[in-house]
Amino acid sequence: MTLHLAGDRDTLIYPKPDHTPATYTILNFPVDDIDKAVDELAARGVRFERYDDSGQDEKGIFRGEGPYIAWFKDPAGNVLSVLQEK
Repeated sequence: MTLHLAGDRDTLIYPKPDHTPATYTILNFPVDDIDKAVDELAARGVRFERYDDSGQDEKGIFRGEGPYIAWFKDPAGNVLSVLQEK
């Protein structure tokens, strides 16, 4: 199976019948403008994760220490993110 990523880079992936999704972020996508990225992904149906007491804003973006970050899950349930360095 081939996964098509931004930047015209195809990545070969292998499905696993007894897959258990990771409970931590497995892949970060650096972006220049996190608000724009979140808005565009949300418009395409991506649902952003909300974590209790994480300090995320109404879009699901964490803007505390470190980079701005918003988490979502892939179809297999793994946690991915978009992040913007400050």
